[in-house]
Amino acid sequence: MPATVIDEPLAVLFVLDDGSRWTAALDGLPNPALARDLAQGMAANARPHGGIGAMSTAEDYAVGLRQMVIKLSEAGFTGTAAELTRPKLVQLWMASSWINESRQRLTLKGFDSVTGALDPEVRAYLTGRQVQTRKATHQYQAYTDGEWERLEAACRKVVDESWSQQKGMLSAAGEGADPRVSRVHSEANIAWLMLREGPLTFEGGYRELFHGSRSADSTENFHRNVGKRVTKVRDGLFPTRHVQIAHALLFGVYTGVVPDGINDLGLGDVEWTGDASALLTYFKGRTSRESVSISRQAVRLLERWLEVSSELRRLAPAELQGQLWISASTSGVVGPPPKSTIQNKFGLAQGLVGDAGTPLPIHRGRIRATYNERLARRGWTGRVTIDPNHSARTEGDHYVTPTNPAQLDAIESVIEDGQADVMRKSLTPVVLSSEKAAAFAEGFPEEVKRLGLDTAAIAELVGGERDVFTAACADQLAGVHGPAGQPCPARPWVCLLCPLAVFMPRHAANLLRLNAYFSRQFLQMPTENFLRVFGPYADRLNNEILPKFSDGAKAEGELEVSNDDSELPLRPEEGTL
Repeated sequence: MPATVIDEPLAVLFVLDDGSRWTAALDGLPNPALARDLAQGMAANARPHGGIGAMSTAEDYAVGLRQMVIKLSEAGFTGTAAELTRPKLVQLWMASSWINESRQRLTLKGFDSVTGALDPEVRAYLTGRQVQTRKATHQYQAYTDGEWERLEAACRKVVDESWSQQKGMLSAAGEGADPRVSRVHSEANIAWLMLREGPLTFEGGYRELFHGSRSADSTENFHRNVGKRVTKVRDGLFPTRHVQIAHALLFGVYTGVVPDGINDLGLGDVEWTGDASALLTYFKGRTSRESVSISRQAVRLLERWLEVSSELRRLAPAELQGQLWISASTSGVVGPPPKSTIQNKFGLAQGLVGDAGTPLPIHRGRIRATYNERLARRGWTGRVTIDPNHSARTEGDHYVTPTNPAQLDAIESVIEDGQADVMRKSLTPVVLSSEKAAAFAEGFPEEVKRLGLDTAAIAELVGGERDVFTAACADQLAGVHGPAGQPCPARPWVCLLCPLAVFMPRHAANLLRLNAYFSRQFLQMPTENFLRVFGPYADRLNNEILPKFSDGAKAEGELEVSNDDSELPLRPEEGTL
């Protein structure tokens, strides 16, 4: 079950989208009976039935529940949820915020869906408009080019310095010895000890290791000199909060991934697809699981971070070893910082200022907005020619006409590749009505010969072992849309025109999701742009693939389609929000 109510003490245990567990403690409230009813309602809002799928969302619902019980108790209400009245709820929500009212309404609806115990007047009231009006939201403002460059440079500086400092400290540790034996508190010896005992502070563990065995140094000198060395070694050997923040911010600069997606990343969310490529899977709070192929810069940064944090990860508790972002603090090993104020402290420490000369606020929502804005600036602008005073023919004569044999060979190679691509796209799509190897071999002998499939390969193809999002792929390493020998990097809709794709009834739901995505893109894109980008794929899907599926397969698939981007493996810039 995605959520379970625990009675003693009262709590709700959630199993979140990323597989982790989180418990909302609800004991100690002034009206235990009402709290128990609302706990049922909150549990009913866990995915897939409601919107609670991330820890931050569950925390917000829990806060709203506690506030509701406390406020109603202060107003003199001592009954259960079934005894709530419309006037009592209006009185509560008149003094509340829009977001709290929204969550509390959903909690009550969840309770009613489980028990059916709400007063009919209250049930009808919950279907109407909220008391509070939602304030207009504004898009995050992108950083200016100067601010963006200063932010990236500051993060890059911290990343490079931490790398250099750790290398030096690890080298020193290799020459050190146990200071508990030698009683010499050099940086090399302290580093040797911390690689075995963890990120110690002077007062929080290091001094106790030498109780009764200090040298002739006075206590004051021991505290002052050795304490400074302990701090320097710890900060050089293990990533600090600021070092971790610098890596995470720079990762956002390079990828444009949503802030909560970056914060919740685990080691298992990174799939290495080559020496300089990786597929990142993350959870977006408002939707669900998303994937993106990250750039070479982001891959190199990720590799650097994994190396910098490797020594600390080895010493981290079991619950933190799988998290991507960890750091050393005075309390030990911790995960990513929970509040954005830490990021602003990082900005102040680095002396970051905006164009107006004031301290630059660091907000990862603005980093994502800037990434998307700069991406749009690099895109096609609608111009057909380089010089608007030239015709396309003149431009071609000036800039495209080959002038030597090498250029001529290159141009002919491009033309041949284009012609081959057109011929591949003209092939009739392979759509099976039966997921049986024998049916495929008998019904499509020419396709079997063209694809070079043997009996074992056919069994894997129709059995689901070679499935991608849209279809079954005869060979993902064939290099049709990317380098041969490496996983195909093509977007999901490219499979619709790929000669290696085989479509079967089990793919109906994803094909219908893709069809709904095309419809949403058509509504928000100029017709000319849509036809250029998605037109051939939408035409193939609607006219050649979906009509070959049975009505039963399509009807069953439509039940799984939610008509939003949450179920599609899209990059941030491809969404239809």
